[in-house]
Parts: sequence; C-alpha cells; structure tokens
Amino acid sequence: MTFLNRPSSFLVTGAELGSASDDNVRVVQLGIKRAFDVLSAAALIAAASPILLGAALAIKLTSRGPILFKQSRYGVNNELFGIYKFRSMRIDLGDASGVKQTRADDPRVTPIGRVLRRTNIDELPQLFNVLKGDMSLVGPRPHVPGMRAGGQLYEELVPHYFKRHSVRPGITGLAQINRLRGSTTEAKFAKARIEYDLAYAENWSLLLDFRILWQTFKSELLRGSGS
Repeated sequence: MTFLNRPSSFLVTGAELGSASDDNVRVVQLGIKRAFDVLSAAALIAAASPILLGAALAIKLTSRGPILFKQSRYGVNNELFGIYKFRSMRIDLGDASGVKQTRADDPRVTPIGRVLRRTNIDELPQLFNVLKGDMSLVGPRPHVPGMRAGGQLYEELVPHYFKRHSVRPGITGLAQINRLRGSTTEAKFAKARIEYDLAYAENWSLLLDFRILWQTFKSELLRGSGS
C-alpha cells in the first residue's frame, strides 16, 4: 500500500504488515481475537474500577448533566452503534453530532473534562462497547457520520474510505500508534490516517494486533503521552 504524505517518524510502515491470512485461518483468528477482547475488557474494567468510579463521581459533582456521553458512530459493515465516553463537555454547549472538532482551550470542555481528555480516561467506558461486541481493543477509530477532514467529507477526501469498516472499530489502532490522532484540519494527515486504517483492515492479523497493543502500552502508560 502506498501512503499519502506520511511523516518520516511513523513507527510501523505498510511494508511491515505482511500479507493477509487465508479465509480459514482468518476465521479462527477472528474467534481468538473476540475471546481476547472479551477477557481483556472484563479484566481492564475490574482493574480500572476505582478510576471509573472516581471519574464518574468527579463529573457528577462538578457539572450538570449525565456522567456518560453516548454518540452514534460507524461500526463494522457501516452499521451505526452508540459509543460510550465520560462526558467532558457542558451539556448546553456540547455537540451531539460530533462533527465539530474540539480545539485548544475549547470553552465547551469542563475543567474535569480537560483532565479526562488529557489522560484519555474519558475513553475508558468504551471497554463496555468491547464487551458488547460493538468494538474491539484494536481497529480503526470509529468516526461519526458526516465527519470532515481538511474541510471535506472523509468519503470525498479518501477513495474507498468505507472499506475501513470491514473490521470492528477499535480503542487503539495502527494510525494511533503512528502518532496520527487528534485534529484532522490538515487533509494530508487525515489521508495518512485513513490509509493506515485501510492497511490494517486489509492485512489484519493477531500478530499485528499484539504489536499495536504493545506500542499503545509503551506510549500511553510507560511514556505518559496521552493527549
């Protein structure tokens, strides 16, 4: 796969992905992936329960509105599902559609919300999406319908955009460990992100998943690089 305008600092390249497994092996691997997702998500929820409870209490005590924020996003085969996040915005200023991106010092974000976003704690409720089968631990990050990048709809900006939905969306993914996360105001980085998503969908394997999880662990926990 040819990547568009990608920075030279990427951690994993398309050439390292290898070729896709045959259909029989893929079916077995998908079963193992699902079992690993369920067991890991359950274990992580149990381990993170003090953090989950603390975040829920902090949100409830400091701002008006629900603890959780639910939003429709694309899942596997373009089916919509409700993604869970800790609410980090004021309910009177929030954007339920998710189309309007958050910017630096965004007035919509609450003080507690800034902490949750900076530490990625706001994403932890997505472990329940993994248990439900809406998401996987690893896969392309789920987008809201109508999401724009560089001023254009993603499907207009990148050919074959919807092929990224041939696999379950994930909490972390190939694009994220290659530092393609956050704002998509620049079209070249938005294209590169989707190219990595497409490469993952076409060349998925358990080995690739474990590599992505390890890189995520090193980046988010050991280096504390959450944004």
